[in-house]
Amino acid sequence: MKLRIKQLRENSGLTQAEVAEALCCDQSLYSKYERELRSLPLEAAVKLAAFYGVTLDYLAGTTGNEGRIIKN
Repeated sequence: MKLRIKQLRENSGLTQAEVAEALCCDQSLYSKYERELRSLPLEAAVKLAAFYGVTLDYLAGTTGNEGRIIKN
């Protein structure tokens, strides 16, 4: 499963450090998630999906549909 977290981060114009701060982890750990050297915990995946406003399916690369969540 190829995570889309790097693509989402780059498309949002964010640095790894900025996203790591949102996840409450350090940049080096987040970098390992992007490079798939460490598995992304479910809790972090849920936070990232909410952060980017996408579904977990999209984040996980199991669907091509962004499934953007509309925030009311």
